[in-house]
Amino acid sequence: MAILKVIEVLSSSETSWEDATRKAITQAAKSLKNIRSAYVQDQSAVVKEDNTLEFRVNLKITFELE
Repeated sequence: MAILKVIEVLSSSETSWEDATRKAITQAAKSLKNIRSAYVQDQSAVVKEDNTLEFRVNLKITFELE
């Protein structure tokens, strides 16, 4: 039987929400093994003078404990 754990991670990108998601998973994978899934819980953007400056995501990352 596998035991899974879920953590919440925040990430941002100047490019897109997809890039912010990739960055979060890449960074999390440096210290976590057996990542199974990532659920994008929330998305937001920072806007200034009609320009999008930053895309932000709030992820729940699920991984298997050894």
